[in-house]
Amino acid sequence: MDPLCGPTPLDHDGNHAESLTIDTQLPRAARTQSIHPEDEGNAAVELASIMMAASNPVSPGPSSPPLDQARMQEFIPPTRPSSTPFPQPEPRSTELRCISCPTSRFLHPDTSNPTGLPTLPSPATSVDISLNDLPTEIHECILDHLFGFRVSATSKSSITRWGTALRHPRRKELSELSLVSGAWRILIQERLYRHIKLKASIESLKGSMAYFSARPHLRSYVKHIEIWFPVFHPKYRPLALSNANTLPTVTPDGLTTASYVLPMDNCSLEEAFYFVAESLPEVCVLTLEGGERKKAPKVRHWVRDSGQQRVRVMPKVQSVRTLISKGQWNLIRGEEDFETIMSALPNLQEWHGSYSKPKSKSYLTMASILAKPMRLTSLDLCIEGDYRRELSFPPYFVKVSNRLHFCSRLAAGAASPPLEHISYTGRVCKQFFIDLMAKNKDPRHTRLKSIDLTVKNCCRQVAHWNESGSGITDMNFINAFEDLVIAGIRALGRLKSVEYLRIRYVDLDSPFPPLNPHFLVRNGWCSGVWSDAIIAEMNRARPNARFEELSESFGEVGYRKDGRMTFTPEFPTSTSRAISLKLSNYALLSAGLSIS
Repeated sequence: MDPLCGPTPLDHDGNHAESLTIDTQLPRAARTQSIHPEDEGNAAVELASIMMAASNPVSPGPSSPPLDQARMQEFIPPTRPSSTPFPQPEPRSTELRCISCPTSRFLHPDTSNPTGLPTLPSPATSVDISLNDLPTEIHECILDHLFGFRVSATSKSSITRWGTALRHPRRKELSELSLVSGAWRILIQERLYRHIKLKASIESLKGSMAYFSARPHLRSYVKHIEIWFPVFHPKYRPLALSNANTLPTVTPDGLTTASYVLPMDNCSLEEAFYFVAESLPEVCVLTLEGGERKKAPKVRHWVRDSGQQRVRVMPKVQSVRTLISKGQWNLIRGEEDFETIMSALPNLQEWHGSYSKPKSKSYLTMASILAKPMRLTSLDLCIEGDYRRELSFPPYFVKVSNRLHFCSRLAAGAASPPLEHISYTGRVCKQFFIDLMAKNKDPRHTRLKSIDLTVKNCCRQVAHWNESGSGITDMNFINAFEDLVIAGIRALGRLKSVEYLRIRYVDLDSPFPPLNPHFLVRNGWCSGVWSDAIIAEMNRARPNARFEELSESFGEVGYRKDGRMTFTPEFPTSTSRAISLKLSNYALLSAGLSIS
């Protein structure tokens, strides 16, 4: 055996064959040079030393001390520089632990185990973790997935929709989830009682007051209450005693005939406000629904008749910040009715009013209300929300135009100093912006930030009845809409505080809704209808504003076999609106273009 090269291989006869280890890192000439047999031992030693030198490219240092001497010497670490923030290293624990597990469940090394490996807990060991140990945020996410996302009660975005969305059709099934745990009981009750809806009857209010009196912890959960006033209710009579031509219905008492009569158990606004003020201390949104029917009765404001000569005061509801009035004609039919409701809501900031059906009295009533100064910061008014095009002005609006110009009264309401946001749906023309600029001669006195107009039609002087229609095929309306947009842009030059302006026309009967004209200014960008006059006015009023896109055409124009014109839009039809609409292209539509 070679002490350097290990055991030598055997030859064919079984004897040890002579071997020689050659370093492959030597030059080719050295590896191919023959070696004399007498110098084999010396060559082996020399080559082995060469291999050791070649495998260690670092120059050899001083020889190591003996093993016993090395153990006796104590290792002294080098001194750390003074600039090091932590001169002494912190002691570190080599034991691995799970921060989410109890201390008694950690993996501890077993000294009796010869391998020295940690032992795992037995399968029978139970972990004391329950659903209540989860963070509250996890519970909120789970329940938001079941009930729907909750918007803050004080949020100004979608304030009219956050409560209705939480009125889940399976409220009874979801209420049973409160039995899962104590943590879920509170969270689910907050969602179930966040928005409640009550019938405006004396029996209903008495039952609700008794219910919350027995459960006082539920009172603070109510943030939005909706009170609806029925305008009729069915009166059942036995079928044999009925002579009316009505269809029979099945009730627990048998076959009867239902005839609808006026409700006799409706409460008054005074009683409704008293119930809210005494039972629901943290409600911030109040909805009053007056209902709609032909010749519907007006909602009573006071418990007793007005024949008594005394000063009557409505109960104060201090917590309400937003009022939503639906079917407003049955609630407010004059300026006095409006002042009575406002007196009960001293901290009101937002008012969302809507009418079920358009009528001349609705315009005239709102005209008298808007002429007076208001303390609101947000106004959302919808007088005509059917979203249908017209062939001409209806007779009821002709009555209004003969008495006053409603756009001027609307501008007076928008010019109120506290007002920051105004949204209006109805008839409006360029006179609205003209009067708005006239009433805001000093821009420092206005706080208006956003204007949102949904145009039913543009009031204008016409020579013939058929020139006062609306729709994308009526060029008279398109020209009036362009004048409205130009007047709105001109108002932006003076009202520097306005950051959002939207003017749109909605027609549900339109053959192609994306072509409904609209104009939007938001965050310094413009979109919608455009023309040379609109661009020039925008460059003067807001030089920093830019159009997202300026398209020259709506799309490709073609013809059918019957000679009618069609076109294929350039913008994708899946989008809700077109980014750019050139107003001159609407002339093709008025020429008889049929959109397919």
